Amino acid sequence: MARPSRFDTAQLLDAAVRLAAESGPAGVTMSAVAAAVGAPSGSVYHRFAGRSALLAEVWLRTVEGFQAGYFEALESSDDPRTGGRAAARHIVAWSRAHPAEAALLLYGAQEFGRDGWSDEYLLRAEEGNMRVRAALAALAGALGLHGREGFDRVTLAAVDLPLSLVRRHLRGGTPLPPHAEDLAEQCTEALLTVG
Repeated sequence: MARPSRFDTAQLLDAAVRLAAESGPAGVTMSAVAAAVGAPSGSVYHRFAGRSALLAEVWLRTVEGFQAGYFEALESSDDPRTGGRAAARHIVAWSRAHPAEAALLLYGAQEFGRDGWSDEYLLRAEEGNMRVRAALAALAGALGLHGREGFDRVTLAAVDLPLSLVRRHLRGGTPLPPHAEDLAEQCTEALLTVG
């Protein structure tokens, strides 16, 4: 009977998140992840074909975890403005609850080696991006906002503004203030109120 593994994939990816938050994508190496959990390097190579796969998986797992809650918030009400406000709050609240993951997402997929990802990882990334674009387009349509300007307004309201609030504090090394969720929601409400 095979011995159960002491180091599972989630542990290794959690360590990669911490390394990325501390040192950026360059700090996420196979040996650094192994050392962070006290595992032999073979444990990491057993689960990931190489550094490119490790970087892709840590990036995509983080993005997909964030997006799951974002879509849930966006679709939490039949009223599109309520859903948009909830999505803005989610960005801030998730970042507060997951500071290492939020710090990781300050980098882009390119910095996590996107050019070297396998087709499987590229497809996962594109499917997530398409789902975000479709959700924002649906929000714009539900608000009666059309064309590029309408899409840009919704993107600014429900993505860019809350992210800029989070980014400023993460990059400055300061905690998010207690009123950050309220401020994000108020800005989103102002932009989503049409007419």
